[in-house]
Amino acid sequence: MNSEVYRCWAEIDQNALRQNAAVVREKLGPSVEVLAVVKANAYGHGMVGVARALASEVQFFGVANLEEATILSREVSHPLIILGPALSEERGPIVEGGFIPSVSTFEEAQDFDRAAAGRLPVAINFKVDTGMGRMGVPLAEAVALFGKVVALPNTKVHSLSTHLPVSNEDADFTRAELAQFGRIVKQLRAEFPGDYKAQVLQSAGVLAFADPPFDIVRAGIMLYGISPLPEFQKLLRPVMTWKTHIALIRDLPAGHGISYGRTFITPREMRVATLSAGYADGYPRHLSNRDAAVLVRGQRCPLLGRVTMDLMMIDVSQVDGVAVGDEVVLMGRQGEQEIPATELAEGAETITWEITTRIGQRVRRVYV
Repeated sequence: MNSEVYRCWAEIDQNALRQNAAVVREKLGPSVEVLAVVKANAYGHGMVGVARALASEVQFFGVANLEEATILSREVSHPLIILGPALSEERGPIVEGGFIPSVSTFEEAQDFDRAAAGRLPVAINFKVDTGMGRMGVPLAEAVALFGKVVALPNTKVHSLSTHLPVSNEDADFTRAELAQFGRIVKQLRAEFPGDYKAQVLQSAGVLAFADPPFDIVRAGIMLYGISPLPEFQKLLRPVMTWKTHIALIRDLPAGHGISYGRTFITPREMRVATLSAGYADGYPRHLSNRDAAVLVRGQRCPLLGRVTMDLMMIDVSQVDGVAVGDEVVLMGRQGEQEIPATELAEGAETITWEITTRIGQRVRRVYV
């Protein structure tokens, strides 16, 4: 279908996805396996489409929950690791689906083990908490609990993992955390020999702390061409270009209010374009009256007044030949100009992860 029929859409560059995956491989070498994190609809890029594009580039996919794993299992044959904790009612279906759950307590492990009775052993990701405070076995209890888990009759440990909470903010803490995790991995392998793998590095870890890389890395935001560390952005290609159309153009007199609250009053005669996108599509309402801009015919055009649910207004007074139906870039490149995700995030006082993941379902993903 031609993109002209879409009111608001996101073009997903499959070659950029694969090129960013190649950056992961270049950083780590051929022996490290790659887990592509496609949770939250692949950070807003479309889980199924992204997984299809990356299927030949990675060894695992990481999802947030059973629902995502079930959907993705119909599309790819890769092992699927569920990165979030499972509700008790989900544990049986996770075992039945052959998915790899992440376990933080012995009670979880027992439940999965019972569900696997009479089946193939359930493979689990044993999570250790080295400072995130969100999931995982407390560090002081990890060795004792691991011993109990590996003794379960229907359980096989697939991997050991932890999470880095400040890898894009505190390098010293991160290095100490990685060393601590490395010591735990060494101790567990000495006391409980097995073929389980270690995984810890996410995008910031891959870019800045990949020595050692351990066995599996969880590449997330960097696959989508957004670096959590600005100094590495030049290595990556942004994957998404978020677009809409001009739905209406009007010439307004000086002194005319724009949008709810009349927070913007035209200081002079202005040509104002109404765009077919709003906060229901995921464009941050918090960018209202914050010097945000979009791209029209390769020019930056200021956002006027408050973003509304389905529409937003911009100043196109300086754009020659502007017309209803013109393509507008909300995020991405047009001509020589670019509005990166970081610009939207900074203006909205949030993070790039939220900018892309909040893009709504009615925004069509178009794979190019």
